Amino acid sequence: MRRPFIDCAHFTIVLVPLVSQSVGTLSPASSAKIPTVVDNAFAKKLISTKSISISFSPHGTMSNKGELTWGGVDTSKFTGSINYATLTTTYPASAYWGVDQSISYGLVPILPLTAGIVDTGTTLCLVATDAFVLYQSLTGAKPDSQTGLLTITSSQYAKLKTIHFNINGRSYGLTPNAQIWPRSLNTAIGGSANKIYLIVADIGTSSGSGLDFIDGYTFLERFYTVFDTTHSRIGFATTPFTKATTN
Repeated sequence: MRRPFIDCAHFTIVLVPLVSQSVGTLSPASSAKIPTVVDNAFAKKLISTKSISISFSPHGTMSNKGELTWGGVDTSKFTGSINYATLTTTYPASAYWGVDQSISYGLVPILPLTAGIVDTGTTLCLVATDAFVLYQSLTGAKPDSQTGLLTITSSQYAKLKTIHFNINGRSYGLTPNAQIWPRSLNTAIGGSANKIYLIVADIGTSSGSGLDFIDGYTFLERFYTVFDTTHSRIGFATTPFTKATTN
């Protein structure tokens, strides 16, 4: 079952949560677990697997910004094969769609193997404070008072290296273009039209907290993603937009 969508504002709330996240949301039965949309679709035999696959695309690439596939995958939306990673057992990332990954900027490690989450409802890519400080130093970026994001000059952008998200033996790289906010949307976030903003930001806690990164929408725009409840795993694959230069 495939459904295109444009407005994803409520996506992470309605479609992707785990059943465990529903505990405490029902009154007075606060300990009750509420089936998700996927659970209900599976129970009604509308899908054969409890999974949702998501295809996003960067700003400016197409009219429909994404597609949902219920209970399977859409092979026309990704290239190569899907690499699956088992959900992390590290708390609190394990309470969400959590995985273990390491991050490197070019050849320089900035975050060792640790737990974090994949979230459609987070716009930026957030990393632990120590990793963020190192990333800022390596890129030469400066904090922008208007947006709170890091900003770089044109000459720094020309030297920007790929940032690699290493998950279960595979590297998922955000190219220099994928690391910047879409310049046509700069003013939409209160920024200056002629500035270059980075989409890597500080999660607000040092590494070792059990939730050391969030791979958000700006990551998911570049990689096809499968949220597979049946097999307790998340899958990733490259897409025609992985190396797009539309930003």
